[in-house]
Amino acid sequence: MISVVIQLCFWASIIGIAHTYVLYPALLRLLATNKTNNTQIFDNNNLPPIVLLMAVYNEQTVIVQKLQSILQSQYPTHLWQLYIGSDGSTDQTNAIVEQYAAQHANIHLLHFGGRNGKPRIINQLVEQLKPQLPPNAILVLTDANVLFTPNTLPQLCKHFLNPQIGMVGSNILNTALQQQGISLQEQAYIQRENYIKYLEGVIWGCTMGTFGGCFAIRATCFGAVPNNFIVDDFYLTMHVFEQQKQAIQEPMAICYEDIPDDINQEFKRKKRISAGNFQNLMRFKQLLFSTQPRGVAFCFWSHKVLRWLTPFLLITVFLCNAILAIQNYFYASLFVIQVAVLLLPFADLILNKLHVHFKLLRFVRYFYMMNIALLVGFFNYIKGIKTNVWEPTKRNQLPT
Repeated sequence: MISVVIQLCFWASIIGIAHTYVLYPALLRLLATNKTNNTQIFDNNNLPPIVLLMAVYNEQTVIVQKLQSILQSQYPTHLWQLYIGSDGSTDQTNAIVEQYAAQHANIHLLHFGGRNGKPRIINQLVEQLKPQLPPNAILVLTDANVLFTPNTLPQLCKHFLNPQIGMVGSNILNTALQQQGISLQEQAYIQRENYIKYLEGVIWGCTMGTFGGCFAIRATCFGAVPNNFIVDDFYLTMHVFEQQKQAIQEPMAICYEDIPDDINQEFKRKKRISAGNFQNLMRFKQLLFSTQPRGVAFCFWSHKVLRWLTPFLLITVFLCNAILAIQNYFYASLFVIQVAVLLLPFADLILNKLHVHFKLLRFVRYFYMMNIALLVGFFNYIKGIKTNVWEPTKRNQLPT
């Protein structure tokens, strides 16, 4: 009986991992056949007014490019306002923004003393602007290092002509890729996530979290993110679902972001995000068993929860396999394969020091790095998160 239970745990864990990484994306591709994203006919006469919100901290290396990309947008100038909250910047960021604000009446800089963190800055900006926002206003939240194309804002905001749409995510493409680090692997991960989120939106209108670098949300759907919450974009997405609205991804709302290449820096970022993921899981656990909006529970389990639980599933697979390997040649063979795969990240580490790079080995190392970060992030969550203020990850510089 004990052996049967161990085998059930072994195979259930494998199925859970396979579902979130392989079976679920394949099912989405099948269900999305002959389906199209929300389509709306729009022109400059029926676009909604938008308010761009941006929290900045020492962004002097990218803020000029960011502001220029906004000013070059095809969105009608009279329909947008930009509010930048400086989170205690100590470099030339404030001076640069003030120069632009002096020349453009729809650019505004607000100073916030000390370090507050992005979610708190955005919360305060929305609270201050709330009395003057029109009923149909759209908020566009964006980061300083995410550069717009001229069509980014029109493509994002055209969807809000549909009253069921509460949030729209952009299609962030990556720049400054390098061979020696993990930027190629991170890019592949982000592109795959973008595609999965797009399919979720096409099928059910329940994209599981937009990328925080650039997304649009109805002002009426915005909910203040709790002060100690880390992953604000996912919080806002799930808050949209609580209000029975849809969230989708727009592939044509293209913008560009530089991408991290240092695996150690990315590990720190991912373990921090992991802790935030478990915050959101506890906050929105009721949606795991909700029938409305349609599809949200299935997507939440398949895309997010099983992904966040994968490190625990991997540990279960390894321990169960180790026990079963003593009793059965089949499981012994599987255990040998597991051990061999676990050694691949170490092989990549050694080869990397010798300036030898194999993409496949780097993907294996990247996969395990992500799951170790998830595990560490879980224990950080258990210990308690007191602040969401952090130093931005060092990224590869955007090309000028």
